[in-house]
Amino acid sequence: MNFKSRILGLLCASLGIATISLAQTPTDGLMMPKGEICIAVVYENSSWGRYWEGTYSRENANIGTFTRQMLMPMVVGGITDKINFIVSLPYVKTAATGGQMAGVEGIQDLGLSLKAQVVDKALGKGKLMGFTNLSFSTPASNYLSDYMPFSLGFGANELGLRAIGQYELDKGPYLRASFAYLHRGTTEAERDFYYNDGAYYTSTMDVPDAIHGQLALGSWFLNKKLRVEASLTTFRCANGDDIRVYNMPQPTNKVDFDRIEGFAQYYFTGGRGFGVIAYYNHMFSGRNMGQFSGFGLGMTYQFKAF
Repeated sequence: MNFKSRILGLLCASLGIATISLAQTPTDGLMMPKGEICIAVVYENSSWGRYWEGTYSRENANIGTFTRQMLMPMVVGGITDKINFIVSLPYVKTAATGGQMAGVEGIQDLGLSLKAQVVDKALGKGKLMGFTNLSFSTPASNYLSDYMPFSLGFGANELGLRAIGQYELDKGPYLRASFAYLHRGTTEAERDFYYNDGAYYTSTMDVPDAIHGQLALGSWFLNKKLRVEASLTTFRCANGDDIRVYNMPQPTNKVDFDRIEGFAQYYFTGGRGFGVIAYYNHMFSGRNMGQFSGFGLGMTYQFKAF
């Protein structure tokens, strides 16, 4: 089976960036054959006790430990052997152990993605593959984007363009690199004044564009039933402001982070049918966001549709 991440569904600002690591995703080196459909459901739990105010690491005793849970249904399908579609619609719940602010829950953003394989060439003792991905996401419910860090998302449309290169040896190991530019729009706050390196008398906030890069090293085992991978992800906003001292984050913030992740996926039959996913990730540096660590568990089912 060839089956989301974050998804890069990507969540910016201090609520964090959610990326579920499945397969076939906008960032991996896999493709679904024509007519194959894969349905996946993934649960992710991430939390933080410290956050970065600008680049300064701080403990927020008013919140205590912040937790973000996400249930992500996804559908991936092969339009052709070289063109796939990916659809996702996460349900998010946020909470904290301290303070007076209540967590929220609800449907977040609808994610739509088209992925194409543009290079597939034998090279030495393996093969070189290249992919491109065009993605779009938009809020699927009327959630409050300016209620951070508890907000479900950043409340703006996002258009992404990604390039992926992978070299895979015939015996299983592979190295993959990807780079994406994410263009985000504006979000509406429930206030008519805010500060972003200057006073703004409007409820409209610009959400900064961002770049997303990833380097992954992995391998296949057990006749391609088991895939194990380690990755390094970096995320940088193109502009934006810093959280002011002892103040709340907002969608205009410049959010950066670096994250390491371990991931495993097992296919019970090595083809169609059921599979399971598990992963763990940790953010070791960042700016204007919580220092998240988290895990994810999921199940996939692949079948021939046409």
